[in-house]
Amino acid sequence: MTAKLTQSNVKSTLFRMAYPMLAGTIAINAYNFADTWFVAQLGIIPLAAMGLTFPVIMIISFVAGGIGNGITALMSHAIGRKDQAAASRIVTHGIILVIFLSVILSIAGYLTMEWLFMRIGADNQTLPYVRSYMQMWYIGVIFTAFPMMGNGILISLGDSKHASLFMLSGAALNFILDPVFIFGWLGFPALGIFGAALATVIALAFSSCWLIYLLTVKYRLLTIEKLHLDDFLNSCRRIMIFAIPGSLSMILIPLSLGVITALVSSHGNEALAAFSAAGRVEMVAFVIPMALGMSLMPFVSQNFGAGRIDRIYEAKRYSTRFAFLYGILVAVLFYFISPILARIFTNDPRVTELFSLYIRIVAFGYGMMEVHRYCGFILTGIHRPFLATAINIIRILFFLIPFSFLGNAISGLQGIFIGRLITDLTAGTISFIWVSRLLKRQNLNNPA
Repeated sequence: MTAKLTQSNVKSTLFRMAYPMLAGTIAINAYNFADTWFVAQLGIIPLAAMGLTFPVIMIISFVAGGIGNGITALMSHAIGRKDQAAASRIVTHGIILVIFLSVILSIAGYLTMEWLFMRIGADNQTLPYVRSYMQMWYIGVIFTAFPMMGNGILISLGDSKHASLFMLSGAALNFILDPVFIFGWLGFPALGIFGAALATVIALAFSSCWLIYLLTVKYRLLTIEKLHLDDFLNSCRRIMIFAIPGSLSMILIPLSLGVITALVSSHGNEALAAFSAAGRVEMVAFVIPMALGMSLMPFVSQNFGAGRIDRIYEAKRYSTRFAFLYGILVAVLFYFISPILARIFTNDPRVTELFSLYIRIVAFGYGMMEVHRYCGFILTGIHRPFLATAINIIRILFFLIPFSFLGNAISGLQGIFIGRLITDLTAGTISFIWVSRLLKRQNLNNPA
């Protein structure tokens, strides 16, 4: 198994990795976009309920995602060292750990469902829809971790074909099943918002089974017969060194989103519906830069294992430049077409107005938000996960939440959106300076 990410031109390697990663990010966002669009046809209240579920779903997905990033980083580092046995051991033990923790999260989430969502902002109108959606979604928690984790593993192995196919096929299946289960097509009963969750769980289960097949049969990275408790516990410890700060870092995003969602919900269900729909469009805007960003972590980790700090520094330069320029382009485009985008989800004039207000303000921070995110991937790749967590803590606790409350107090809903814009611009700048200085010191200490 060769260390393919340490050999060819940095720029071409990054963008070649980004193409299959793009398929992965498109697929994940397609799940959210499809569910939101079909549920929006049921009315404003179901759409507002979808907005309430989003922070909780993100938290659970990010816990699993933090473990997945740890698995990918350690496996990529092993490949950089040309250690096949270590790569296989990490993947096998990591997947077992993901399954175990997913079961715990599923049970805990189900038991605390009503208590949690009422504190986020659910009321007597939205709570029944939230309950209907999440009851099914919690059953499928175990499948949410596998697709994006598997996408990173396959990319690190150089298998861009299957990395793209197994992700896109799941998203396509979800898009087909959504109207069947939600509206009762093809003789099925109309299940409403419950049907959206059912379609998502079935599609994710399909993708997860395909991934397990690839890792077991094609790459032989999943080898249960060699499982020993001491080795398993050691692998879990190493994975959790990445997973704890990585999960905490990612969990801060939906936790802060939960706080912002509660602030927005105080302005009415129309504001909550607009915020929910705009969040889905925002995720679509991040698909392309996120694909490049997600390729950074395995690229950086594999080159770190090979001692190529110079290639990491070059990758940082290319990626952050791309993120900034892309963000400016999208912000200008979204400013003019935001009313058209709003009509994808609703014909309600108030929801459309608030949707456009959000997009026209927040979009101008997209580029620096991606720069901030890229810096986190780079820090994780060079085995500094706690520093990656630190820059996210600074962004959320020192900027996003205080600025959102201050903006709400000064200018209501518009002030919340302005607070988000100031946060993204400030945090992106700080992260870029921090990582640039760290890599410069690392390069001086470890010349290629």
